[in-house]
Amino acid sequence: MKYHIPGIIEGYSQGYFLMADDEDSELQWYSSDKHALIPLDDRFRYPTSLRRVINQDRFTVRINGDFRAVVAGCADRDTTWISRELQEIYWELCQAGWAYSFETWQGNELAGGILGIAIGAAFIGESMFFHIPEGSKVAMVQLVNHLRQQNFRLFDAQMTNPHLERFGAYTLGTERYQNLLQVAIAQKCQFNPKII
Repeated sequence: MKYHIPGIIEGYSQGYFLMADDEDSELQWYSSDKHALIPLDDRFRYPTSLRRVINQDRFTVRINGDFRAVVAGCADRDTTWISRELQEIYWELCQAGWAYSFETWQGNELAGGILGIAIGAAFIGESMFFHIPEGSKVAMVQLVNHLRQQNFRLFDAQMTNPHLERFGAYTLGTERYQNLLQVAIAQKCQFNPKII
């Protein structure tokens, strides 16, 4: 593997992230002038209709139940930045205890999930997908609840979009973001897949 785990974690710890231009392109490090964060306080919000779905208990939650399937689901789109090489890097990070898939299931079927990297008390969301409507939205709500329970300080979504803004996502400039990131990664925190 061209990229080594310590160097990858160092890159993410400085606010960079890996991407490819398409499925077969070389990976590059990227950053952003505006970093998107999902709030872990009372600014986090979601529609009443989604609350009803959650209360119906249609979905169960797992962590790393099928990590590779979540990565594949995130990569399965017309234009993907998750190249084959990056998929293998995520698997290496998962085996080393850095990367996680936070999943929703409907019975024995994977409904949706969020892929991310946990460093200290920072969770860096890489991508999300769904196979069943509402699967990824429920995963988002339950992931925020999980991060709160584990005392995470930062949920980095990297780049915002209208979908994330519906959950209260907001952007910060580089200096403010870096201050929050460094405070978060310096704290001891475990994503802890054994509690679910």
